[in-house]
Amino acid sequence: MTRLHVVDTTMRDGANSFSHQFTTDQVSAIAAGLDRAGVKLIEVTHGDGLGGSSLQLGRAAHSDAEYITAAVQAVEEARIAVLYVPGIATLKDLAVAKECGAQAVRIAVHCTEADCAEQAVRWAREQGLEVLCFLMMSHMISPEALAEQAALLDGYGAHVVYTVDSAGALTPSGAAARVAAMRARVSCEVGFHAHNNLGCAVGNTLAAIDAGATYVDGSLRGLGASAGNAATEVLVAALQRDGHETGINLFDLVDVAEDIVAPIMPRPQVIDATALTIGYAGVYGTFFLFAKRAAEKYGVDSREILLELGRRGVIGGQEDMIIDVAAELAGKADLPAGAGVRG
Repeated sequence: MTRLHVVDTTMRDGANSFSHQFTTDQVSAIAAGLDRAGVKLIEVTHGDGLGGSSLQLGRAAHSDAEYITAAVQAVEEARIAVLYVPGIATLKDLAVAKECGAQAVRIAVHCTEADCAEQAVRWAREQGLEVLCFLMMSHMISPEALAEQAALLDGYGAHVVYTVDSAGALTPSGAAARVAAMRARVSCEVGFHAHNNLGCAVGNTLAAIDAGATYVDGSLRGLGASAGNAATEVLVAALQRDGHETGINLFDLVDVAEDIVAPIMPRPQVIDATALTIGYAGVYGTFFLFAKRAAEKYGVDSREILLELGRRGVIGGQEDMIIDVAAELAGKADLPAGAGVRG
């Protein structure tokens, strides 16, 4: 079986479930535990990546530099990765992250906008960073179109290009088709990042591996945006049962999930009505809390908000549209029966 690279994103994607309020002590403890278990690449930043701490996206309890430093100082073997989203982060932010000890960067762009990553990919390669690229909301385009975008990132110098199921909208056949199409077009490694809105995160990841993915993501206890990610400990157990070599001690990993992460989780990571609707509608996972808050404020159903966002093709970075849609739905609900109907 193929040697797989399991990347843990508890302290980045998981920050979305924490409203970005991880403490540096929590980051240190989780990073140290993952390192002891044998996880070699650990992602740490605000949930929306470097520079994401803002009024619009949510203020973090600490700066990215503080989070990165805490993680770097806690590990012995693992490398610390950061998330870079063009338009949110700057190269200056990435330079600071490197100074703090980050050795890898995950550069995330919408699935049709690979060209937006070129500057950051080339700069990061010149700086000696490991470069992993994310094609977000990958369900929105065909496998062939996604592979064309992956080929661009490969040409810029990416070490790994990911199919990213940001909305948790893919099923195993769709995940496998996208990874296979990318594998046929690129010379670099191929990765897969799952969300669990349709309950398919681990299954999708296994299908992606069968199609050629060698980098896969997880989050302890599934902690992540919306319904969360593939749970790292569950994923590793499934991989080892399937005969794959991960280099990770399963019981040590489970201990980190049970003893460190579970007690600090603000809520169980479950597929509730809003999370399920995100996957069904195919909208960005980080809209989860925003949609719930807007629904409460305007007295409308969060599911209706999400379905309308899906119909409009709203993507990450357009969070302001959540309020607009909620207000519009509330306004329609206030109309008397038959108002606006023409005979």
